[in-house]
Amino acid sequence: MNDRAVELLEQYEIEVLRTRKGRGAIVCDTSQGCLILKEYSGSQERLALQNKLLRQVAEAGLVRVERIVPAREGQLFVKDIDGIKYILKTWQDGRECSIRDREECREAVRLLAKLHGNMTLPSDTPDLPDAFSLEKEYDKRNRELKRVGKYLQQKRQKTWFEISLRNALEEFLEQALAVAQEWKQYAPVSETEALGDGVREEVMFCHGDYQYHNILQGSEGWFLVNFEKYQRDNPIRDLYLLLRKLLEKGNWSVALGSDLLEAYGKERPISAHSWIELYYRLAYPEKFWKIAKFYYNSGKAWIPGKNQEKLERVIQQEKEKQHFLDEVFRDIKRLR
Repeated sequence: MNDRAVELLEQYEIEVLRTRKGRGAIVCDTSQGCLILKEYSGSQERLALQNKLLRQVAEAGLVRVERIVPAREGQLFVKDIDGIKYILKTWQDGRECSIRDREECREAVRLLAKLHGNMTLPSDTPDLPDAFSLEKEYDKRNRELKRVGKYLQQKRQKTWFEISLRNALEEFLEQALAVAQEWKQYAPVSETEALGDGVREEVMFCHGDYQYHNILQGSEGWFLVNFEKYQRDNPIRDLYLLLRKLLEKGNWSVALGSDLLEAYGKERPISAHSWIELYYRLAYPEKFWKIAKFYYNSGKAWIPGKNQEKLERVIQQEKEKQHFLDEVFRDIKRLR
């Protein structure tokens, strides 16, 4: 263990038995069990809200989640000599949820549904962040796609990747604009209602990064970690993120998607609004936008072969994705 870690851990009321590196952090075996020390870049207010949510979920007892360990003076983070903030959290050694195991994927969405049942706070809670706006996010992404298109149109000599990107961009941009426009027409009332602004007495939060590497299986069962990206947003955001990742791996299988949605719904029924939002989130070409954004922000120079493969896969899967949306969301027009 280096001197910096020793200095940081001395600020806690714990006895450190041994340490090891893990996941860009330091895993510590201590008198209070297994803990993990990692950098923290957020504000004190945001961390206090995260701590409140985690305590609430833990007290409900339906899902095992990480907990923030306060320092000796009661503060939720400590600083090193350079002013860098660190947090200490409970940890569990284990493996990540296997995306190739259908039953583990089902369990991941069941855990998510149980988590969401306890991810609300009173609307008068101090220091609440602004609610996430999907409408504003889509407008921002679409401006970025247009910027990429304009650049590629003006560039004379193009690589194979740039030719492929430009050829596909018109169709995906058209999709993106259509989704944004339809959501804009639907969202003004429903988004406010869903997030609780002046309508409900509670506001909803989501994990923000609910992916297989944050769902751990250990000797004591499943354990959810890394809540630092939590958002004040419709919890359906988490289900969308996990579902999209799994469906991309599973070639947008209708059977897989239906199975996972059923598993979630049995634990926590999906409202009509959330069902419509899930449809629009899945319909938006997020993967294509990410590839285009990475290309533009990376200096538009050398592109790793992996990104070329990702672009090819997105283009190839488009037919399967549209089939999935048509089959699983047959009732969407009636609900809108």
